[in-house]
Amino acid sequence: MTFRYREAFVTLASAHIELLVQFYSQLLTQAPNPYIPNVYAEFQLPGLRLGLFKPKQNYQQEFENSTQSGMSLCLEVDDLEEAIAHLSYLGYSPPGEIITASHGREIYAYDPVGNRLILHQGHDIMAG
Repeated sequence: MTFRYREAFVTLASAHIELLVQFYSQLLTQAPNPYIPNVYAEFQLPGLRLGLFKPKQNYQQEFENSTQSGMSLCLEVDDLEEAIAHLSYLGYSPPGEIITASHGREIYAYDPVGNRLILHQGHDIMAG
């Protein structure tokens, strides 16, 4: 037996949803749509929908320790240094150095509630 799905998207949960809405609005330079204050916000990215939500009170503890999650939000960028500068301007400088990997260059960063971000610039972008 198989099931059908229409699409997939990533969601991040936090009791501090408005802090995340402000951060991702500035990082992605767009307003969320749809947006229900203190409940849900969604950003439309090329090839991805990013949803932010505030978990119900009885589920909040399940989502509190997101820094221990294996999940990362990876954003492929055209210019890694420019992306790092933008993130630093927002007050969230990446704590480490740029890593050179087989697939390109990347750096780890964190949003205001500790969700891991990976800013990645692929070899094809660097050559172009």
